[in-house]
Amino acid sequence: MTTQGLVLRIVPVGSYAGRARAVVERSALVNRRNWLLVLSGVVEPLFYLFALGIGFGGIIGQQTAPDGHPISYAAYVAPGLLAASAMNGAVHDSTFSIFLKLKHARVYDAMLATPLGPMDVALGETSWALLRGGIYAAGFLAVMAALGLIASPWALLALPAALLVAFGFAAVGMAAATLMRSWQDFDLILLVQMPMFLFSTTFYPITVYPEAIRILVQCLPLYHGIELMRQLTTGAVGWSALGHAAYFLAMVLVGGWFATRRLGRLLLT
Repeated sequence: MTTQGLVLRIVPVGSYAGRARAVVERSALVNRRNWLLVLSGVVEPLFYLFALGIGFGGIIGQQTAPDGHPISYAAYVAPGLLAASAMNGAVHDSTFSIFLKLKHARVYDAMLATPLGPMDVALGETSWALLRGGIYAAGFLAVMAALGLIASPWALLALPAALLVAFGFAAVGMAAATLMRSWQDFDLILLVQMPMFLFSTTFYPITVYPEAIRILVQCLPLYHGIELMRQLTTGAVGWSALGHAAYFLAMVLVGGWFATRRLGRLLLT
């Protein structure tokens, strides 16, 4: 049985037509003149890397990799910024852009007048957000390699891992966008995104926290993305990497299912 046939057996009739690629193609055509805006997402983490990882790192000195061997502070911070760049690209496209198309431009009403279904829209938009997050991650990973901040062949898996991180955030971001009532509600997105960036061990190890706060941080999705990237780029890969990957797989499944249900309710009723 094909994947498309399996999906058609699981989702409600009319929700999926197997044409999510058309949604991705539309997004690519719309953004073909805005490639500088897309690439600008690579610049922000570079500022943090040069200012904190390299500049501030000269004062801090060496840090400890997940397996205990010493690494430079820049090599410690860079994987965290890599995961954050994947998150930022995916969240931007799966929240602000989705809300605009859903509530104001009414793009999805026109889409559903074609053979596309709500799941096609959800998969297509999530895939585009995934591609954007992947572009951010690939650009930043290239800079890491040029600066000598990659210490292991395991880093070859860092880009697929970044795509998984972006996919997870894109799915959950799209689900959240379907719940937004006005532009003011996006303050809540930033209220979650910025503290998660600052406290998810991006710039310092989790051991600095008291036990209660440490447990809370370990529940954050960006923490799992950072730990996964840090293991791959430093070569300290353990079985916990599978747990981190499974966390984002769960985000993809739950977020995609919820976004599909919400889009169907908002657009078909």
